Amino acid sequence: MPENVTVRVNGSPVSVPAGATVAAAVLLSTNACRTSISGEPRGPLCGMGICFECRVEIDGRAHRRSCQTVCQPNMEISTRG
Repeated sequence: MPENVTVRVNGSPVSVPAGATVAAAVLLSTNACRTSISGEPRGPLCGMGICFECRVEIDGRAHRRSCQTVCQPNMEISTRG
């Protein structure tokens, strides 16, 4: 297993330790996973998949919970969806 994994968050490469969640990669690269309807930045709140505040688009699939998804090499993550 590689020591680090590189993913792309909003088009920019981010290197995280193998086994890190997508939420960790997102927070290393930006301050929020998504924006609320009123324009407020939203990010991981519960860290266990209950609150859905950490939703992002992963490899073209919307509304994925970033706190419950482990980073895979070359994963494309978007917080703009």
